[in-house]
Amino acid sequence: MSIASTMQAVYLEDGKVTIRDVPVPERPSGFALIRLLKGGICNTDLELQRGYYGFSGIPGHEFVGQVVEADAPEWTGTRVAGEINLACGHCEWCRRGIGRHCPARTVLGIVNHPGAFAEYILLPEGNLHRLPDEIPTNDAVFIEPLAAACEILEQVSIERGRRVAVLGDGKLGLLVAQALQQHGARVVQYGRHADKLQIAASTGIEIHAGEVPPRKEYEFVVDCTGSPDGLDEAVSMVQPRGTVLLKSTIHGEVAVDTAPIIVDEVTLVGSRCGRFEPAIELLRRRRIDVASMLSAEFPLERAPDAFIEAAKRGVLKVLLVAGSE
Repeated sequence: MSIASTMQAVYLEDGKVTIRDVPVPERPSGFALIRLLKGGICNTDLELQRGYYGFSGIPGHEFVGQVVEADAPEWTGTRVAGEINLACGHCEWCRRGIGRHCPARTVLGIVNHPGAFAEYILLPEGNLHRLPDEIPTNDAVFIEPLAAACEILEQVSIERGRRVAVLGDGKLGLLVAQALQQHGARVVQYGRHADKLQIAASTGIEIHAGEVPPRKEYEFVVDCTGSPDGLDEAVSMVQPRGTVLLKSTIHGEVAVDTAPIIVDEVTLVGSRCGRFEPAIELLRRRRIDVASMLSAEFPLERAPDAFIEAAKRGVLKVLLVAGSE
C-alpha cells in the first residue's frame, strides 16, 4: 500500500491536547511500521497531560494496529498489539527476562518513544503479538492494561480461594478484579460508583459501593484507586504481615504514614506492566468482560474532545479510531 509522507498525530504539551501533521516515521531494521486501528486512553495518558514525567510529545500505549512494513514478511498485513517497553536486549535485566526494567529502555508514548495515538506507529518486531481472530479489535485494545492486571500473579503467590480486596472501581480496578477472580481468588471490590461496580458484580465478584472498608481484614489488598489517599486506605485494610499491591500511577508526591506499615510489617509491592500472553489468552477464551467498559469512540482528529470525555467522572474506556479494520 502507498504511504503518505505525513500523518496526523495527537500531541501533548503544557497540558494541551492538539492534532499535528508530522512526518511518517522511517522504519529502521528490526522494526515494524504499524497502521493504527484503535487506541485506548488510559489514566496514565491523563496523568501525562497533567505533567507526569514532564511529558511532551505523542502519547498512547494501548493500541491495536495492522503491520504495513516489516523485515519479516509474515508480519505484513497482520493485526497486532505491541508491548510498550523497548529494551536494549543485552543488559543484566534483559538477560534475566525482565527487559521491562532495562535502565536504557524507552517506553511507547511515555518515555522517549513516540506513542500510539498517530496514524502510524514504530515498534520492534520482537514487541509484537499477533492477535487471534477470536478477539475483536475493541477487546484487544485492553490487552496492555489486562497484562498489567495479570502481572500481580507473577509477583505474589495467591492461592485459590484466598480473599483479596481490590480498592477502586476504574478501568484497571475492574480488570484486576476479574483477572484475580479467573485465577481462583475470592475477590471483594470496593469503590464509589455502583454502576461501575455492577460490571464486576455481573461476573460474580462481591462488591461494596460507597462503604468504608473494614480494617485489617485482608491478607492481600490491591490499590487501584488512582488517588493519593489510596495507599493509606489500602494499608488500613490489610492484615499484619499482609501485602499491599500498588497499581495507581499518580503525578506528584504522595504523603504516606509509614508507622502502620512498619508496626504491622506490611509488604508493599509496586506493580506495573505485564506479559501479554496471559491477557491474550483470557480475552481469546472470553473470560474477561471488557465490552461493558467501553464508554465512547472518537476519530483520531477529535482527540482533544476524547481526552475531555475520558477525564469525566464515571467514564471508563474511551477509544480513538484511525482508519477501518
